[in-house]
Amino acid sequence: MSYIDGFVIAVPTANKQKFIEHARQFDSIFIELGATRVIEGWGDDVPDGKVTDFRRAVQATAEETVAFSWIEWPDKATRDAGMKKMMEDPRMDPSKPGNPPMPFDGKRMIFGGFEQVVEVKT
Repeated sequence: MSYIDGFVIAVPTANKQKFIEHARQFDSIFIELGATRVIEGWGDDVPDGKVTDFRRAVQATAEETVAFSWIEWPDKATRDAGMKKMMEDPRMDPSKPGNPPMPFDGKRMIFGGFEQVVEVKT
């Protein structure tokens, strides 16, 4: 089964288009490095919870929208190799000329790798 990297971030709502452009530029690099699919989701129905929720998890303000994204890899070995190359790739360095800054606060990003244990398809 595939391996999944998941991400939850708070993005200034005013930066939605910048977020989409940033994703289009950088998500193609994940595909180039072995990912099979990248999904970027913009919060549309993200309710407040009684104990915790997506908004609290990333300390989203009233001016921010929660984005939920994931990268699907064929397996963990491909993911590990791809992520290593990604971190070394000069296209990922925001200090390099031509590389846009992240349109969100990366310090509040929640991320992790997940072994797929169940898959249900139509």
